[in-house]
Amino acid sequence: MKALILDSFGGPHAFAYRDVAKPVPQAGQVLVRVHATSINPLDYQVRRGDYPDLVPLPAITGHDVSGVVEAVGPGVTAFRPGDEVWYTPQIFDGAGSYAEYHVAAEDIIGLKPPSLSHLEAASLSLVGGTAWEALVVRAALRVGERILIHGGAGGVGHVAIQLAKAMGARVFTTVREANAEFVRQMGADVVIDYEHQDYVDVVQRETGGQGVDVVFDTIGGDTLARSPDVLAQLGRVVSIVDIAQPQNLIQAWGRNASYHFVFTRQHRGKLDELSALVERGQLKPHVGAVYSLAEVPLAHARLQSANNGLQGKIAIAVVPLADPASA
Repeated sequence: MKALILDSFGGPHAFAYRDVAKPVPQAGQVLVRVHATSINPLDYQVRRGDYPDLVPLPAITGHDVSGVVEAVGPGVTAFRPGDEVWYTPQIFDGAGSYAEYHVAAEDIIGLKPPSLSHLEAASLSLVGGTAWEALVVRAALRVGERILIHGGAGGVGHVAIQLAKAMGARVFTTVREANAEFVRQMGADVVIDYEHQDYVDVVQRETGGQGVDVVFDTIGGDTLARSPDVLAQLGRVVSIVDIAQPQNLIQAWGRNASYHFVFTRQHRGKLDELSALVERGQLKPHVGAVYSLAEVPLAHARLQSANNGLQGKIAIAVVPLADPASA
């Protein structure tokens, strides 16, 4: 099978596109013909060597799969050949999704939402699971609460907006002016142009000084330290960003704030919940660009670029789009 192999950490062109042995499913595992995957910030962090102790080389990386079951190992009862499935491979545990085939434990795999294409499903598995973990599990967002989502036009952000609206929240989000209409279409109630507005001022004005109940940080920087300036009492901050440098959280004390740091976990139940939202029309990933498997280096370079012009996700068509089976 064809795969992108990371022989050494480095830039986008550190990958080698070559033939490797097709995996064989063991007990409790499913072999999936990968139709699509996608690109996430985690992918380029792994590629450039942010986690060298967790990624032994050579490695196949990638963290989204949408495809069709080709074979099952002994003991598998939930799936059979021909099933359309989606999932996030176990992070830092085995091969990833930049390949024509992938094997995974059956308990992290879900049936693909019928209304989504493979490209769309592969663009939702990791970011959708991350947003679910952040808003439902950790923040415990409730009906009628207010949430500030930083980076609402990004992969996780645009899904988080939709999820928060489905949960009955009022959504504030920060984006560039060029992405304002996009996030409004996703369901954002208050759009903040972070290049020309201070989000603290906007939140305080729009809430009459009461602040928001939840801050969801997808961008990093000084967000953790500034969050108390927009939080209501007993507010919650949820971050999916590595902490690059210490930040002073003394103001969080006065807000009785709680901070949660999320590294998403893989299991079928979360995928089934997301599928239900998709089929009810409350959640849909936005595919902003599509590349082939051989073009993964180009996709990495684009996502990592500061002004990439992207909205939503970059999807990778592992089965060529000309093939009707890839739809």
